[in-house]
Amino acid sequence: MDFNQHMANSAFLDYASNTRMLFFDSMGFTAATFAERQLGPVVLEDRLRYTREIRLLEPFSVDFLSVAGAADGRRFTVRNRFTTAAGGLCATVESTGLWFDLAARRPVAPPDDLRVAFSQLARSDDYEEWD
Repeated sequence: MDFNQHMANSAFLDYASNTRMLFFDSMGFTAATFAERQLGPVVLEDRLRYTREIRLLEPFSVDFLSVAGAADGRRFTVRNRFTTAAGGLCATVESTGLWFDLAARRPVAPPDDLRVAFSQLARSDDYEEWD
């Protein structure tokens, strides 16, 4: 919470990150799986837009959508929308990232099983495929 008893901007980013990891975990890609494969998602940019505040102890939900991606899966943009029952949309976080080989220290296309799992993520109405 910030000084105004609203959810702090860093909390939005933390929830967005946790939502991403919970999605991968639900698809069988746990933190241990990523560590074994020495592979991980790296966020290059987060954009946070506020529509209304989330107040102290106000329940909210977070969704997760694919917004854009490279044909080989190497780069991607995802969107999290934060909503409350009382106020509707409160904030949107858009994160652009890539898959990173932790041993070679370079961007890579994800392995086929991860690319297929990631393709199960719902696409936004404005989804864009990159070259």
